[in-house]
Amino acid sequence: MNKKFIPLYKPSLSLNEKKNVISCIEQGWISSKGVYVNKFENEFKKKFKYKYATVTSNGTTALHLALMSLGIKKGDEVIVPNITFVATANAVTYVGAKPIFVDIDSKTWLMDYDKILRKISKKTKAIILVHLYGFTYNFDEILKIKKKYKINIIEDCAESIGSKYKKQYCGSFGDVSTFSFYGNKTITTGEGGMVVCKKNSIYNKIVKLKSQGLNIKKINNFYNHEIIGYNYRMTNICASIGLSQLKKLDYFIKKKRKIFSLYQKFLNNNYVKFQEKINATESTYWLVTILLKNAKLKNSLQKHLLNNSIETRPIFTPMSKLKMYKQSNKEFKNSNKIYYSGISLPSFPDLSNNEIKKICKIINIYLLKKL
Repeated sequence: MNKKFIPLYKPSLSLNEKKNVISCIEQGWISSKGVYVNKFENEFKKKFKYKYATVTSNGTTALHLALMSLGIKKGDEVIVPNITFVATANAVTYVGAKPIFVDIDSKTWLMDYDKILRKISKKTKAIILVHLYGFTYNFDEILKIKKKYKINIIEDCAESIGSKYKKQYCGSFGDVSTFSFYGNKTITTGEGGMVVCKKNSIYNKIVKLKSQGLNIKKINNFYNHEIIGYNYRMTNICASIGLSQLKKLDYFIKKKRKIFSLYQKFLNNNYVKFQEKINATESTYWLVTILLKNAKLKNSLQKHLLNNSIETRPIFTPMSKLKMYKQSNKEFKNSNKIYYSGISLPSFPDLSNNEIKKICKIINIYLLKKL
């Protein structure tokens, strides 16, 4: 008899998403025009109190648009955490700028504040803050850097929708902030993203860039393309799914916080370590990720869990280890240590208490034998 497979992540979809998609099909609005695009943008702004918001085709295009809207170009430098999904660094290279990698703090796994300061140069035009696995920064410190060095702040909130610092949502602090709604994110549109900002001029530039450089204000001229742009628009179908998902976000976050707390409760803390929050922050725990004693133990545990029909993932490969961004390992000791010893556990909202207990029991028994 086959054991029930527990995936790392799966979307939580219901009849409401299905009804919205059917309405798009029945009305014929299946591409980038339709009522759900505006509804999703407006409800997103309203929920998080963002001033401007516009949907995109995915989180990577959202980052690309954010950088272009701030005028980041060839010869500029952009500070990026050494541990992140590769899209963060790739977006910087798209505009011709150079990503400057910063090692992470050993406890929070976010960029080390002092190391950020050491990487700032005359060429530094922006810092991209990735709220890794839902954990967010101390923005009092970050905004001091912004003010002193006159550097743009971009928040990559792909993994942290709903996370807060001092009761204020992440995405509120950056000059421009981006979100991803890929199938494994807290809310999904299948593929999709969002860019939010504070200035009308930046918002207008982003909308024009994502729409083939079209001036959408001149409604009587369908082909009034004023700049070289891109087709980075979201479809009405994707937006219809996103609108339904957004209504369930608070429920998803409540579930994910419960999931994290149960892992903390049932896993033997003598064997594993968890990512730690910064004071005054509230995480939404996108992926519950643990550290083991060493790489050998991590690898063997992953195989053991897979043999028990439980999917896991390693932590993101440090950018300094990737072929196109290769750098010396000496500078990134914390990144390397966490990469070699960390794994992400099943974290989807519909994960049951019994499934979590089962996963924890298997891990505890295995580590007890090995340690």
